Amino acid sequence: MDFELDEDQQLFRATLREFVDKEIVPVAAEWERSGRYPAEIVERFKELGLFGMTIPARYGGLELDRVSYALVFEEIARGWMGVAGVLGSHSLSAWMIDRYGTPEQKDRYLPGLASGARRTGIALTEPAAGTDLQGITTRAVRDGDHYVINGAKTWITNARHADPMPVLVKTSVETPAHKGMSMLLVEADTPGYTVSRDLPKLGYKGTETCEITLQDVRVHKDRLLGGVEGRGMQQALSALELGRVNIAARAVGVAQCAFDAALAYARQREAFGRPIGDFQAIQLKLADMATDIQAARLMTYWAASRSAKAEAAMAKYFASEVALRVTMEAMRVHGGYGYSQEFVLERLYRDAPLMAIGEGTNDVQRMVIARELLKGAVRVGW
Repeated sequence: MDFELDEDQQLFRATLREFVDKEIVPVAAEWERSGRYPAEIVERFKELGLFGMTIPARYGGLELDRVSYALVFEEIARGWMGVAGVLGSHSLSAWMIDRYGTPEQKDRYLPGLASGARRTGIALTEPAAGTDLQGITTRAVRDGDHYVINGAKTWITNARHADPMPVLVKTSVETPAHKGMSMLLVEADTPGYTVSRDLPKLGYKGTETCEITLQDVRVHKDRLLGGVEGRGMQQALSALELGRVNIAARAVGVAQCAFDAALAYARQREAFGRPIGDFQAIQLKLADMATDIQAARLMTYWAASRSAKAEAAMAKYFASEVALRVTMEAMRVHGGYGYSQEFVLERLYRDAPLMAIGEGTNDVQRMVIARELLKGAVRVGW
């Protein structure tokens, strides 16, 4: 049993860490507060090949192993979780196109997605349908060689830069509902496809999160992902399993940053003539934080290496709860300074809740885990 990264993974992590420390950490606070889009960081993502993380080498991608994939999100989120979102939905959508797309769809989209010349996202959530994806109302009606789409999507990351945007639609009214759901690849210049507004958010700034409207959007039948109707729900859910690994890794990165700040502060800040790290109350907080973070990290790498539903749900659930706890405890270590925008803690505290919501809320993850346990698909223990 080996709990260490292999040599290639260690070198890859070192490269990522150097990039984050030199090019993201110094600008994160100012750009996040001003709402500045991180265009320069996006260009560096392209140069590093990170848009091709989940794309095979034959299309120009990095074709990373799953643990290395998790390392990308852990390290970037340690610097600024918001910019990790630029790569998040792109990576799982590109993976979905590679796994389910027709040969023609792969040839059309994957080379550009790998280089970052094209970017993508995934449009699932609607104003009245989030957790219950079977409740979506966006419809695609066949009209000759085209589908005509009408509906709306919300909370869509990368919406202003996605081309194509995979859109989950209902192509029939079959029962159960998932049998009538399909994924259509909508290109950005398609008439009737509109990014209507950016949604204001507590945290997770740096990448846009938008509403999309689709009014009589005509999409050729060759943009039906995989070329077969009725597979959309399966395609979306399998992509979300990968997304849960990146959410877990982001949570680890946020928690690590909060812990690093608390540890440094505990060594420097003095009270009653001594560093506050000398006091047992602070020591206990640091010990709890360090233990939680390492457990979350190992669970995330384990889930990444297993590529299974329950393990991904466990990692996402546990790591995101750790991020919530650690950012609060790190703020308490800082006292009043932790509440100030002059320190990194207030941003981390605002970013952490997203991981408990994104890619399925933590209550949903608990239900996924329980169902897999009851089916015997996963067991506790070796």
